[in-house]
Amino acid sequence: MRQRMQTGWWFRATWWLAAAVFLAVCTLAVADQKILYEKKSPYTTIVVTEDDSGLRTLYFEKNGVRQSVVKLGDPDHIELPYARSMLAALALAEQHDRVLVVGLGGGTIPMFLHKHYPKMMIDVVDIDPDVVAVAKQFFGFQEDDTLRAHVADGRKFIEQCQQPYDIIFLDAFGSDSIPYHLATKEFLQAVRKAVKPTGVVAGNIWSRLSNPLYDSMVRTYQEVFDELYILDVEYAGNKILLALPRQQRITRDQLAQKAESISRQGRYRFGLGELVTYGYQHARVKNQAGRVLLDSDHPDRKQ
Repeated sequence: MRQRMQTGWWFRATWWLAAAVFLAVCTLAVADQKILYEKKSPYTTIVVTEDDSGLRTLYFEKNGVRQSVVKLGDPDHIELPYARSMLAALALAEQHDRVLVVGLGGGTIPMFLHKHYPKMMIDVVDIDPDVVAVAKQFFGFQEDDTLRAHVADGRKFIEQCQQPYDIIFLDAFGSDSIPYHLATKEFLQAVRKAVKPTGVVAGNIWSRLSNPLYDSMVRTYQEVFDELYILDVEYAGNKILLALPRQQRITRDQLAQKAESISRQGRYRFGLGELVTYGYQHARVKNQAGRVLLDSDHPDRKQ
C-alpha cells in the first residue's frame, strides 16, 4: 500500500509539473496576441486571439492549451501538428463518404475535409453552443448541405447514431483533458457500433508526460477494437490512436505509402506519409501499465 501511495504521489507530481510547463508556455503565447473575444460559456471560458500574421487561436480558459489555430479564409493551412497527423485515418478507411468529428473547436479538421472532399457528408458535434457560435463568427466555419454542426454531448450523439460513419474523429477536449465519459470502455463500444466495419476511429489524446491516464486510455482502446496503431506527433505532446473494428495488419511503410498517396492526390500542402513515418507503433500487445476505464469508475462517483 505504501509503495502504491508513493507511486501515486510521484505520478501526480509529474503530471502537475508537465501541466505547469504547458500552461506557462500558453500564457506567454496569449500575452503576445490580441484578444478578439473572451466569454464564459456554460462549460468553459472561451478565448479567441489573433497574432500579427493573422493566425487566430482558440483557447478554453485564458491560460489553457491551444485548441485550434486557423488562418482565416485558408482551410488548407493546418497549424497544429496533431490535426495533420489525425488525417492519416483517411488511409485506413475504405470509403470516405460519411465522417463524424467529435469536438469542433475552431473547425480545422472539418473545414479542411470539406474543402478537399466537397461531396463528403460531415457531421460535427460539440456540447458547447458558444463554441459553435465562435467557430462561425471568428474562424470561418460555415454549414451547408454536406457540412453540419450539432450542439449535443458527443457520447449521446454517438449512442443515438442510426447510420454508421466511415471515419470518426474523436477530438473533444476540455480546458486540459478529455472528459472522462468520452474515454471509457462503454463509450468506445458505442463508437465501434457507430463506425462501419471498413472504417476507422481516430482519437487524439495527450501523451504519458502530461496525461496520467494515457496507458489506461490505450488499454481501453485495445479492449474494444481489433487493431490499434499509435502515431507520435512531432513537436507536440499528442498521440494519435487509429483504431480498427477489424483485424488488419499494416506495416509502417504500407500505411505511409497509402497516406502519402492520399495527400498527393488531394494536393495537400504537407505529406501524410512523412507524418506516419515519424512515429508509428502497432499496439499488438495489450498495455499492462493501464487499466480498462469504466463508467463505474468515474472520479465524480467516488466517495
